[in-house]
Amino acid sequence: MKKRMVVSAILAVMVVASYTMGFSFGKERDDVYKELEIFSEGLAVIEKKYVEDKAPQDLVYGAMRGMLFSLDSYSQFLTPEDYRNLLIETEGQFGGLGIEITIRQGLLTIVSPIEDTPAWASGLKPGDLIIKIDGELTKDITINEAVKKLRGEPGSDVTITILREATRKVQDVTITRGIIKIKDIKRAVILDNSIGYIRIAEFRETTAKDLGKGLEDLDKQGLKALILDVRNNPGGLLNSAIDVSSRFLETGKVVVSTKSRDEAENFYKSLAFQKKYLDIPMVVLINQGSASGSEIVAAALRENNRAILLGETTFGKGSVQTIIPLSDGSALRLTTSKYYTPSGASIHEKGVNPDIEVAETAVKEEAADVFNKLQEVEFDYTKDYQIVRAIDLIKGIMVLKK
Repeated sequence: MKKRMVVSAILAVMVVASYTMGFSFGKERDDVYKELEIFSEGLAVIEKKYVEDKAPQDLVYGAMRGMLFSLDSYSQFLTPEDYRNLLIETEGQFGGLGIEITIRQGLLTIVSPIEDTPAWASGLKPGDLIIKIDGELTKDITINEAVKKLRGEPGSDVTITILREATRKVQDVTITRGIIKIKDIKRAVILDNSIGYIRIAEFRETTAKDLGKGLEDLDKQGLKALILDVRNNPGGLLNSAIDVSSRFLETGKVVVSTKSRDEAENFYKSLAFQKKYLDIPMVVLINQGSASGSEIVAAALRENNRAILLGETTFGKGSVQTIIPLSDGSALRLTTSKYYTPSGASIHEKGVNPDIEVAETAVKEEAADVFNKLQEVEFDYTKDYQIVRAIDLIKGIMVLKK
């Protein structure tokens, strides 16, 4: 009798939730009722017949995980603990490896290693598939489960088995966990012939402000052209990406648009800043590790005829996730809309193609070998073939301008 009451109570809550989320009229409401009855029936059978007694919360949380997982690779159900961990992560410092991961085509995939973290130093690359964590297969693993396995006490080791699709090689990589401190603007320097270089590692609340400071410093050093590097930048906050784009676009230019389920389209336009950089030649460096906010910035600058894109096709993460807290401290991370470039092109699962395709070369691999030795090295742009090609391109543009 008690279990029947539990099932009835859960069903009642879900019916109330269906009203709250807008399923309250006509045929949609009837369809929801019908499916909830099936869910209630299955839950009652589990409660009565399953070999072990299970707490109602465990059953409901399990159902929620499955429901969100069935939607797409980015929607997730977050338990109260998962939600608290997410809030810690957005503060910009946490313990772990320093990689952005996702589920792509059912496989645990590295979006990007964050520069100067244990993952970066170990040579992990965008697109690497994580097939095992400490010897356990990752088949059917969720993002939350993977994050829990990868994080741990700083100084402890974790061994991941990766499959690199380019070489089809499987290898074990043992990484020592560390405290991950995320620095938005990684580097702002003058390289050659008054050409500035700025590397943006992620898009966070202070990124546009820090970018402004970096540009001002370069301006004082005679800035005449700029290379903006968003390689291996997994994205971040939408408003931050818009602010960054606004530094280089006339006020009012379309940066990105989003379209939701009800076909409502929102256009986000370039904002006013006291100091803008509208005339200097620009090249944006992109690669497979450039995702989300990086793709927004790259596409916006290219399609507004403000910059040339050089490198490799980006990751293709063009959907918007909204965090919706629930009453018990859990939350939904739900895909609510998709990004579109100023021309109306979709980024999702397609990525942004470069204007000039330049792959990483053995020169870059040598630099990676140095990182593998976990040694601190001085930034030497001459060992980065993509930067060298970008400099040559900008020099040509500057000659034509004269």
